[in-house]
Amino acid sequence: MAANHRFTEGPAWSHEGFLIFSDIPNNRILKLIPGKGTEVFRDSSGGANGNAFDSRGRLYTCEGGARRVTRTDNRGKVEPLVSVFEGKAFHSPNDIAIRRDGHIYFTDPAFGSAQDKRELPFYGVYHVTPKGEAEVFGRFETRPNGIAFSPNQRILYVSDSDERLVRAWDVERDGKASNPRVVITGIEGVPDGLKTDQAGNLYIACKGLAIYSPGGKLLRFVEMPETPSNLTFGDPDLKTLYVTARTSVYRIRMPVQGWSVRDE
Repeated sequence: MAANHRFTEGPAWSHEGFLIFSDIPNNRILKLIPGKGTEVFRDSSGGANGNAFDSRGRLYTCEGGARRVTRTDNRGKVEPLVSVFEGKAFHSPNDIAIRRDGHIYFTDPAFGSAQDKRELPFYGVYHVTPKGEAEVFGRFETRPNGIAFSPNQRILYVSDSDERLVRAWDVERDGKASNPRVVITGIEGVPDGLKTDQAGNLYIACKGLAIYSPGGKLLRFVEMPETPSNLTFGDPDLKTLYVTARTSVYRIRMPVQGWSVRDE
């Protein structure tokens, strides 16, 4: 669907009928309209990585280079949401998930040059309330990466790129996360972004595309032309999987429907 980029990441489907994705080294966010091609959505993106839309169509972005999380409203105005925790800058916010009621969850690992700029003594998984209050509920020595909700939004999944596993938390009505546990281990390659379908199956970008049942059983492994970084369901029927993979964006038609924050 798109090619000749440097490193694609952060695909997010808008219900207005287009895909957003990041090209991290080129410091921009791109907009892909199926059948019409790709255009620049935002230059000077703060090293944008993960993206997600909320139930109102606003875009949330992990600006890894700027070390912050921002929200872009429907008119294109960019609003900084969080950039520090306990007085220290984040490492490099990576991926993000939004609950329907406005609670925000994101990962903060450090890859590459971000390692040299670390201020916090751990790699974190964070929760930001609709009032903008941030708390950390996962502190790790290994690096969390992709993040996604189960269809009922009661379970939050996070991949760990160093230990090659996926953790899960129960998420309460007030947004608090509890009961951390490991649900998938031995992932082939380095797990990055992940998403769920309506049945609760997990789709993980790793050496290829790994599909697991909610119980952690590997259902299928799909080889890709390039190593994938992230993925999202899109198109009007949410039966298309858009996969960012190094220089390109790929499209895979699926027999199942993906989960969307706007689903009721």
